[in-house]
Amino acid sequence: MMEFEILGEIRDIETIATGRGVYIRRSLDRMYGKGRWRKRKGRATVQLADGTVGEAEVHWFEAHRVGRKDFKIKRILR
Repeated sequence: MMEFEILGEIRDIETIATGRGVYIRRSLDRMYGKGRWRKRKGRATVQLADGTVGEAEVHWFEAHRVGRKDFKIKRILR
């Protein structure tokens, strides 16, 4: 798993999937509690574990009262 830190805000946020479209929602319910889970994506400036800073497309899961969980970088943009 790639270690990274998000620097600043996430921009251009879009919802990719909701409800049954979130294929791991049962696992999310067990790990973090029940919620109306959505898979989302956006762009952010990130700092990788080796110190490299760049723009990346980031994906995560989000639910009301639970928050944003399980961030991952899908691609480095520049």
